[in-house]
Amino acid sequence: MTRLETHDDLKKFRDGVVAQRNSKATWLAVCAGTGCRAYGADKLAEALEEEVKKRGLENKIGVRWTGCHGFCEKGPLVVIQPSDICYQGVQIKDIPAILDKICTGKGDVEKLCYLDEGSGKRLEKLDEIPFYKFQKRIVLEHNVLIDASEISDYIAVGGYSALSKVLSGMKPEAVLNEVKKANLRGRGGGGFPAGRKWETTRNAPGEPKYVIVNADEGDPGAYMDRSILEGNPHAVLEGLIIGAYAIGASEGFIYVRQEYPLARNHAQKAIDQAREYGLLGEDILGSRFSFDVTIHRGAGAFVSGESSALMSAIEGHVGEPRPKYIRTSEKGLWNKPSCLNNVETWANVPHIITKGVEWFCGMGTKGSPGTKIFSLVGKVKNTGLVEVPMGMTLRDIVYKIGGGIPGGKKFKAVQTGGPSGGVIPESLMDLPVDFDELSNVGSMMGSGGLIVMDEHTCMVDTARYYTRFLANESCGKCVPCREGMRQMLNILNRIASGEGREEDLPLIEELAEFMEAASLCALGQSAPFPVASTLKYFREEYEEHIREKRCRAGVCQDLIAYEIDHAKCKACGLCQKACPTDAIDKSEDKVFTVVQEKCIKCGACFSACPDKFSAVIKVPAFTIKK
Repeated sequence: MTRLETHDDLKKFRDGVVAQRNSKATWLAVCAGTGCRAYGADKLAEALEEEVKKRGLENKIGVRWTGCHGFCEKGPLVVIQPSDICYQGVQIKDIPAILDKICTGKGDVEKLCYLDEGSGKRLEKLDEIPFYKFQKRIVLEHNVLIDASEISDYIAVGGYSALSKVLSGMKPEAVLNEVKKANLRGRGGGGFPAGRKWETTRNAPGEPKYVIVNADEGDPGAYMDRSILEGNPHAVLEGLIIGAYAIGASEGFIYVRQEYPLARNHAQKAIDQAREYGLLGEDILGSRFSFDVTIHRGAGAFVSGESSALMSAIEGHVGEPRPKYIRTSEKGLWNKPSCLNNVETWANVPHIITKGVEWFCGMGTKGSPGTKIFSLVGKVKNTGLVEVPMGMTLRDIVYKIGGGIPGGKKFKAVQTGGPSGGVIPESLMDLPVDFDELSNVGSMMGSGGLIVMDEHTCMVDTARYYTRFLANESCGKCVPCREGMRQMLNILNRIASGEGREEDLPLIEELAEFMEAASLCALGQSAPFPVASTLKYFREEYEEHIREKRCRAGVCQDLIAYEIDHAKCKACGLCQKACPTDAIDKSEDKVFTVVQEKCIKCGACFSACPDKFSAVIKVPAFTIKK
C-alpha cells in the first residue's frame, strides 16, 4: 500500500482499482447486511466463493460482500453485475444453477426472480421491480456496488473525489456556502439546516472545534443509519472530513451503538484504512489540513440520541440532556463548539460537493430538497429500506413501493418519525412527505421510520406501546417528562383495561401540552406526539374503550374474549392442542368450547385455528355470561 500524498496519487490509484474491477466479467453482489446475515447470507457468500473457486472461475467471476440492498422482505439477495439481475430468497442449494446460468445461459433460476402480482411475470432487473423502480437511490446507490470493508471499492466508484475537490481548490467558506445553498436539512430529527449549524459552529469562539456523527438510532423499527454505516462507511467519513474542513475542526467522533457490531466494525475499518492511505491524519492529500476520527461506543440508552446527552456520554458522563440555554454548536463537547449531524446527513455531503447545488435542489421540494431514506416496516407487503425524493406521498410509498397491505386487509394508519412521531390516518395518505408537511399534521420526519398499520391495529394500544417505551427510556432528569410519561401511561393502561373515565381524554390532552412546553429536551417535548395524534385522528376508538368497553381491533386483552363458532368448527382439535391452560373443553359430541374461567387470553387457539375455518373468534368481553 502506498500513501496517497497528492490529488494525482488519488486519481492514479482510482484508475488502477477500476481496471482491476473491470478485469472480471461478472460480479456476484451478496447482501451481507445485518438483516440478510440473519437469513444466512454470510454462509451463502462463503459457499459462492468456494463454488467459484472449485469451477476455476476466479478470473472471470468475483463475489462481493456488500451492504444492505434494501429489499429486506426478500432476503438473502444476490445481484449479478453489471447486468443488475436480482435474485431473491437465495439459498446455498441455488448456487450451481446461478453459476450455470452465468456461464452457459442455462439453469433454473427463474424462481429466484421477483414475481409481479399484477402481471404474474417474473422480473429480473432491479429497475423493473416496483420496490426499486419508484425509488431515487442516492445515498444507498453504492450499497450494492461495493464491499464496505475495502476502501479501494469506494474509491473505484468515485469515493473521496469530493474531498479531493474541496482540498485542491475550495476555501472553507466556499464549502460552507455550498451546503447552505443546497439547504441540506438534518436527516436525524427536526430537519434543522445543516449549513446553518456548520456556520454557527465555525463562528463560535473557542478551540478546538469538534464534528460528530450521531449513529445512535434507537427507534424501534428503524435501521437506516446502521445500514449506511454497514454498507458505505467511507461516504459518511468523507462527508465528516469535508464538514471538519469547512468548520475548522481537527477532531471528530462517530457515536455508534454497542448493539451494532457490524456497523461499528466497518466504521473502524474505514477509519483505519483512510489513515493508511493518507485520507485521515496529518496533511491530508498534501493540503496542510489535518483531521482524525475516534469511534465512541454508546451504551444503548434511547435518550443518548439527543445531542447534549450524546456529548455528555462521549465525555464519559451519564448520557443525560443538558439545558440548552446555549446550543451545543456553540458550547458542546467539553464546552467547545461542536457540530452534530446524523449518519445520513453526513453521507449526503460528498454528493452535493461533487454534483452541485442545482442537482441536489432538483430533487425533493423547495423547503426539503434531496432524498430521504425510510425503513418501511409493519403491515406492508414489501418491507425494507427505501430512498425517495422528498415530497413523495405516503400513498405512493406504501402502495407503489411497499406493495400495499398483505392479506387483503385495509390500511388504517402509518406512524412516522420513530416512537416520538405521530400517527397519520388514511385520510392524509396523499400528504407529500417532507419536514414541514409532517410537522403540520402533528408528526415529524424524525430519523425516518415508517410503520404501517392495518385495520386490526388498535390505536389505544399503539399509543400505549410507544408511551411505555418512552417512559422506560426517559432519563428521569426533568419532572415534566419523567412524571408526565408515567401518568400518561397509567391513564392509557386504565383505558385499555376497560376502566377508563370520560375525564381521561381532556386530562391526556392537558398532560401532552404541558410536556411539550416544559420538558428539558426535544425527546420529552415530542414524547406525547403518538398519544396526541391518535387522540386527534382516532378519538372514537378511545371513546369506545371508555364508554362501550370495546376494542374494535380485538387487541386489548381485558376487553376481548375468545369463543368457538360451532357452525364453523370442524372439530380438528388444533385449538385444544395449542391451549397452554387446558381451557378448550370437548364434549362427547365433539363440540369444542372455551372455558372462560381458565382462559388467559393468550390467543394461541385463535392462531392455531386454520384460516379456512376461522372458527375461533374474538368477542367483546362484556358479552360473555359469567
